[in-house]
Amino acid sequence: MSVLPEQQTGTAGAARAARPLVAQAPGTAIAFDAGGDVSRQRFLEHVHGVAALLPDAAHAVNLCEDRYRFLVSLCAAAVRGQVTLLPPSRAAAVVEDVRHAHPDNYCICDGDDAAVPVPGAWRLPAALPQRRDVMPRVEDAALAVIGFTSGSTGRPSANAKTWGSFRASTAQNLAALRDLWPADAVAHIVATVPPQHMYGMELSVLLPLFAPAAVHGGRPFFPHDVAAALAHADAHRVLVTTPVHLRALVQSGVSLPPLAGIVSATAPLSREVAAEAEARFGCEVRELFGSTETCVIARRRTALDSAWTPLPGVVVEPRPDGALVHAHHLHAPVRLADLVTVDAQGRFALCGRNADLLEIAGKRASLGDLTRRLQGIAGVHDAVVFQLDDDDARGVRRIAALAVAPALDEARILAALRKVVDPVFLPRPLRCVDALPRNETGKLPRASLLALLRGNMR
Repeated sequence: MSVLPEQQTGTAGAARAARPLVAQAPGTAIAFDAGGDVSRQRFLEHVHGVAALLPDAAHAVNLCEDRYRFLVSLCAAAVRGQVTLLPPSRAAAVVEDVRHAHPDNYCICDGDDAAVPVPGAWRLPAALPQRRDVMPRVEDAALAVIGFTSGSTGRPSANAKTWGSFRASTAQNLAALRDLWPADAVAHIVATVPPQHMYGMELSVLLPLFAPAAVHGGRPFFPHDVAAALAHADAHRVLVTTPVHLRALVQSGVSLPPLAGIVSATAPLSREVAAEAEARFGCEVRELFGSTETCVIARRRTALDSAWTPLPGVVVEPRPDGALVHAHHLHAPVRLADLVTVDAQGRFALCGRNADLLEIAGKRASLGDLTRRLQGIAGVHDAVVFQLDDDDARGVRRIAALAVAPALDEARILAALRKVVDPVFLPRPLRCVDALPRNETGKLPRASLLALLRGNMR
């Protein structure tokens, strides 16, 4: 058994390090929306009510879009001893790959039939059932979820997380954010990132579960929806978002209620956007660095700092082929593809990713820098530079690019790029498209980029 009732606190329970599934006092808020706060006591009643209805299986594929219902079903699955699977997207083929790799499962969802990519999914009742029971306890060693990388560098890979590792990483995240709101107050979080993404899981699911924080039950997307969700909070509002959403908020001109802080992750945030957001919304923008493999490991105030400060207990070790991350919540050091330099205080600077480095005709560049230069051309709204799989006649893997630039054509973009990029690194082909295939967190899955490029070369 991975979940124990509260009264089982004898020697066997202690040996298995079982702890309450939900922290904080029962009367404090864990969620909120237009209807007000949801207490932890009411939340637990929903958890027990849903747990009694769930199918028997080893794994639950959680496709819920409503954040509160995701949180309820995640904990209900834990009460039943089930591991939650978090597909990197809701695309039917992606979900099917995850289910095939982890048999004995079912899909749990909310919303109408048209929004569910998997036939036969188990649907949460419109009115969540309530049932009073003792506080469930979960073992530190029990698997909580299996998350998946985004696929931006290839095929998504699975990463298992235990409840113990989640508790440790949440304590680190709280330490990294705690000075954004008063020490005796509850933060009210509004998140634009899906809960299935590890960053969304850490900041909008685990933080409310284990820390003095409550989360908005929905998932606002457009700027006016974000403003409306923030207005539902009574105070100490924290916006958890991505560079794509933050840039849209800045450009929209929408007014936001007073914020305690803005948190950004999933992709590099430019200093210009961070500074403009701080000036517009009157609060600090704090960027977090992490991965599905490591969870969040570092922070910085991007408007002022370029170096990253590791979270308490985290050490980043530079290696020739990437960084090695040591942390309390990791059972073993994790190697990342990011190349770093580390100063005497342990802060680190990113020097690109090992897979992003290019060497052609004795010259070197990085895909990240080429992308930034392409995005910096006047008239280019969005862009990406990436390397193809096949070699050309010289045995060199070609560089390609996609650009969103309604008022420009490919020749004019290449002419402008030629002024700031060595000719050997000019992307060929470069294609103009209506939009880049960004996923819900703003990332660009490699398979989607290749498919879009092929479609524009016909």
